[in-house]
Amino acid sequence: MKLVCAGMTDVGTTREHNEDDFYLSEGEEALCVVADGMGGHRSGEVASAMAIKAIVEFYRETTVDGKGDARLNDGEDERSLDEYRLVKAIRQANKAVFQAASESELYRGMGTTVVSSYFIEGGVYFAHIGDSRAYRYRNGKLEQQTEDHSLANEYVRMGILKADDVEHFPYKNVITRACGLTDEVEVDVVFREVEPGDLYLLCSDGLTDMITDSALQEMLKDHSDLEKLAKILVDQANENGGADNITLILAKVEE
Repeated sequence: MKLVCAGMTDVGTTREHNEDDFYLSEGEEALCVVADGMGGHRSGEVASAMAIKAIVEFYRETTVDGKGDARLNDGEDERSLDEYRLVKAIRQANKAVFQAASESELYRGMGTTVVSSYFIEGGVYFAHIGDSRAYRYRNGKLEQQTEDHSLANEYVRMGILKADDVEHFPYKNVITRACGLTDEVEVDVVFREVEPGDLYLLCSDGLTDMITDSALQEMLKDHSDLEKLAKILVDQANENGGADNITLILAKVEE
């Protein structure tokens, strides 16, 4: 399996600075991460950068098989090693952001969403906190792989709000879970089998708030050039208003 990736981040048309960050797979690492920071006085960009740094460092400092590494051999649960490694990396990020926010008044209350993917032979793990999303485009169909940790989504699940009404819900961007707001955080993780030709999209809500899923599905049809496609998506989000920072990663599975 070969993984081809492209990523892009943009400040949008209304924000003064970019609080998003992302990390692209390098070599055989097969790790991709998008983070959407929050907090005043530019602390959001500190939170997202800090989370990315903690996740990547954890991956680089732990062995693939976990042998001899106490951080992976603590017997916490029965997850597969690949799944547990991804979840623990995000937990490390949560602790790093929370500690920084607790120790500095400047960073008080900062946090970030995280959506990540880790590709292995034949499959991919998605782990996330918040409302940044992962999608799969396969055989002309786009499907969301993560479930938003947001007030709007909670209301939909409870039957208080209809899915069709989310777009006009005044608190649709209120998230119920984020990285760095508490000492411990629950990380949602799913595994999906991959097929040659699959295209995966990780993105902040600056993209999905500006482009509907149906429009995204249409735009992803031509994915021969991922760098070009990334720019097309960002440009479209900006044309549609660009109300927030826009960040995305495209990852294509090839033979």
